Amino acid sequence: MVQAWYMDEEAGDPRRPHRAEPARPVGLEQLRRLGVLYWKLDADKYENDPELEKIRKERNYSWMDIITICKDKLPNYEEKIKMFFEEHLHLDEEIRYILDGSGYFDVRDQEDRWVRISMEKGDMITLPAGIYHRFTLDEKNYVKAMRLFVGDPVWTPYNRPSDHLEARKQYLEFLARTA
Repeated sequence: MVQAWYMDEEAGDPRRPHRAEPARPVGLEQLRRLGVLYWKLDADKYENDPELEKIRKERNYSWMDIITICKDKLPNYEEKIKMFFEEHLHLDEEIRYILDGSGYFDVRDQEDRWVRISMEKGDMITLPAGIYHRFTLDEKNYVKAMRLFVGDPVWTPYNRPSDHLEARKQYLEFLARTA
């Protein structure tokens, strides 16, 4: 089961857990109210997993690829890691399925506080269009993930502030409805 928590304000190494003290865990229902969806799948059978195929069909995730993020496999590793950790949003959902390794997705809650979502093998997450977020590896410095898209992939991140974008406005309307 996924673990998520409110982050501390420490500016240290982003790969550390950064749990707020006292601990403030965040459950799946609270993540859902932020528009974040989660599934636990069997990553060892991702190539022929009927559960994954069902999700892809229901949500129209027609495009996919696999990315490995580690120093040995990702060109321009240091630059990419910094880019992933820059707070941004997308105009489309961001869908990631962890096939091996681990890392953190950080998302902003309704009051603009960081919630850290620990992702490991078998975790699949969908972040809604318009949510401010970022990604970092954890201290193991390795993740292999499937990236899924509705239609052709669009990689454009819009760094904060991007409140003028329609996707952000729609996301804020969604938050107001779920409050």
